Amino acid sequence: MTANRLLALVTGILSLAYLYGAFQIPVFPIPRPVDSDAFPKLLGAVMLGLSIWLYFEKEGSAPVASGDEEDPRSAWPRWQPVVVTALAVALYAGLLAWLGFVLASFLLTAALTWFYGYRRHTINAVVALTVPLGLYLIMTRLMNIHLPAGVLPF
Repeated sequence: MTANRLLALVTGILSLAYLYGAFQIPVFPIPRPVDSDAFPKLLGAVMLGLSIWLYFEKEGSAPVASGDEEDPRSAWPRWQPVVVTALAVALYAGLLAWLGFVLASFLLTAALTWFYGYRRHTINAVVALTVPLGLYLIMTRLMNIHLPAGVLPF
């Protein structure tokens, strides 16, 4: 069994357990367009679908690395994106209540996009601002979901 298939099985089992928990969330008696259980159910279904897709994905033609010991000095370039992204998300979580959803999401999106090498800064700034602003307006105005406004006046 390949590593991808093993990972797909583990992820599939975890997503089934997550879906079981999502279906245990009580439905509120007050009618709402989107109830509190909708997002967890959607997330679990997407995770299950992606694990099925990973299981049936064909193996690439790239050579598989052998079990040789790797030089610890060469591990940092491979782990750097993971560490930077994890630190950026942790900083985002810390700044979310203070700056608000729109500004914190703008900073996270713009910074990570720049870090990963996208250098068209005008397009980056427009997308990093309009997507969180659009999501904020949809969630707060249409779905009645409270998101932190932070320093913004709306």
